[in-house]
Amino acid sequence: MLRQLKVLIFVIPCIYIACSSAESKRIKAEKKQQLTDSIRLVYDPATADKRIDDFMQNLHQKSGFNGNVLIAKKGKIIYQNSFGWADYLHRDSLQIDSQFELASVSKPFTATAILKLVEQEKIQLSQTVNEFIPDFPYPGVTIQQLLTHRSGLPNYIYFIDEIWKDKTKGASNKDVIDLLVEKKPARYNVPDARFLYNNSNYMVLAAIIEIVSKQSFTVFMQENIFRPLGLKNTAVYSKADYDKIPTDVIGHDRVFRRSVVQNFLDGPVGDKGIYSTVGDLFLFDRALSEGRVVDKALLDSAYTGYSDPVRGVFNYGFGWRLYKNEGHTIAYHTGWWHGFKNLYVRDLDNDITLVFLSNMVNGSLNHLDEVYKILDMPVIRQGAYNSRGEYIE
Repeated sequence: MLRQLKVLIFVIPCIYIACSSAESKRIKAEKKQQLTDSIRLVYDPATADKRIDDFMQNLHQKSGFNGNVLIAKKGKIIYQNSFGWADYLHRDSLQIDSQFELASVSKPFTATAILKLVEQEKIQLSQTVNEFIPDFPYPGVTIQQLLTHRSGLPNYIYFIDEIWKDKTKGASNKDVIDLLVEKKPARYNVPDARFLYNNSNYMVLAAIIEIVSKQSFTVFMQENIFRPLGLKNTAVYSKADYDKIPTDVIGHDRVFRRSVVQNFLDGPVGDKGIYSTVGDLFLFDRALSEGRVVDKALLDSAYTGYSDPVRGVFNYGFGWRLYKNEGHTIAYHTGWWHGFKNLYVRDLDNDITLVFLSNMVNGSLNHLDEVYKILDMPVIRQGAYNSRGEYIE
């Protein structure tokens, strides 16, 4: 016993020193990265590409774009600006660090969190939802099928709209899953039959993250994705947690006088519910590109298409829409929810990043062909190509 005691007396300080050393290195690395990121976010409007600025001014004045934009090339911001109001009712101008509801641009974050758990060997892509939620009424659905929208699940947004009584109180992910278990609405098709974009997939993924991590999705994302990557203006906001979601940017539906009121559907998260800025999305792109989030081989699997593309544009990986042609691998996502309409585009081969966050739901983001041409990129727009992959003017 005396010998064991001596060993413990020697080992415990060593463990403490090792842990302290590891923590010290982590803190030092984070501080160094923060300095790098702060330099990356420096932008001088005097250096703006005039062609892009002329295009954006026109998009604002003639097509009604209201929001923030950031464009970067080779890790350097070549254009950023704010256009219009954060809240038309109060005539509050947008600031470059204004937080927007990302809508479905939340999905790449949720997918990244899942891949992080895969890398940590806490889950496997082949595992079914029933291994985490035993009474889930749709057997055979795997995590990979959720990630790639091939689960065939019913869309909760249409399902609970008719049965959720208090429209002002946010439903949580657990609330929605409990209703699916209780009511068992018909699925759209059997698992892996076809691609069918569906918010239920990423709502269920967020619920699995909570079960595996034993943390709320909000806390897990903050501690494992946002904070480690230096995303200081990014957070998960759920109406299940807040009477009023704490952001100054209000969504507007087509015309300014119609602001969109948050309701119970602003409660479920993972499919949406992440709020961020153009700057933080740029930093997220940098972290992914530099391999600071998950292993490269695992990340590459996220950029692999798992369904047949439609009109040569849309394929889907793990949380990313995909378009590939010679010399360009484009990973991107669109977002549209309660007065917000967004576009996040990453040309992986040429290291170009475009972020458009808008709090005015109109057609302005359908008129970006010219800016893609300025950047020597393929046009990313539904219907831009025919069945032979030829660009349609």
